[in-house]
Amino acid sequence: MTRDLPIEARAEAWLSARLPGSLGVWVLFVVKQLWACLFGLSILAAIILSKAIWQADWPIWRYDALVVFAVAMQGLMLALKLESKHEALVILIFHITGTVMELFKTSAGSWAYPEAGYLKIGMVPLFTGFMYASVGSYMARAIRLFDIRFAPYPPFWTTVLLATAIYVNFYSHHFLPDARVVLFAGTVLLFWRTRVHLRLGGSGEVTIRLPLAALATAFGLWIAENIGTFTGTWLYHGQSPWDRVRLGTMGSWYLLIYVAFVTVTLVYRDMLLREPLVRASRASGPRQDRSPETAAD
Repeated sequence: MTRDLPIEARAEAWLSARLPGSLGVWVLFVVKQLWACLFGLSILAAIILSKAIWQADWPIWRYDALVVFAVAMQGLMLALKLESKHEALVILIFHITGTVMELFKTSAGSWAYPEAGYLKIGMVPLFTGFMYASVGSYMARAIRLFDIRFAPYPPFWTTVLLATAIYVNFYSHHFLPDARVVLFAGTVLLFWRTRVHLRLGGSGEVTIRLPLAALATAFGLWIAENIGTFTGTWLYHGQSPWDRVRLGTMGSWYLLIYVAFVTVTLVYRDMLLREPLVRASRASGPRQDRSPETAAD
């Protein structure tokens, strides 16, 4: 059974009843993906719109307005029950870890936020934590909306160890040799067998290897980052708004995806299965997990 919130379950039923066969399945897939990205897309839209319309003599700085918008959007999603308490917890955790990394990276000169604002910690506008949180929000919402299962999943402690090593390397590579090549290899070795099982409504299902899903997500984040730098909201060292973010940055996003993913699994553990998942046939009804055993060890 899916874990959609009431408004989402009603919307899925409405779409499924009006769109025939495989067309309905894939339209539902796209709609659910966009809906899972609601928090991130809203912040990206606010960044684009605010850049287009903001005037220097307005009584509030653009960065501060983005903070207010992000907080209001988060509150609205909770009030309208568009987000579960578990998803809000994921957002909070990743917000904190993202803000800490922003404080370090801006102090190290990796990138900067060139505009003024009052709602800052050091050189970091407070809305930046919400940008990181939107990644965790997307993952948590997608897991619920698509009733995702990850199988076969490696021992949980190994995934926490890898995510911790990735997070530490974002800091340590400023002082020690960069270990990202080893970490790239670690993600493939640990997760290559793990498949992401997405339910598309009814008995429809799509599976993809987890590293490939992470790579696709990283590419989407790289595009979003180009929008951020094009609007001058943040800039890398030596970059102008017209410069494309170098493609190699997508590797950093790919690694950060695993930090976000493992953060999500701290809250959602029941979708991690140690054994391969056997798909149910169309005739046999809803999907059945091969084994209730999770990767809790």
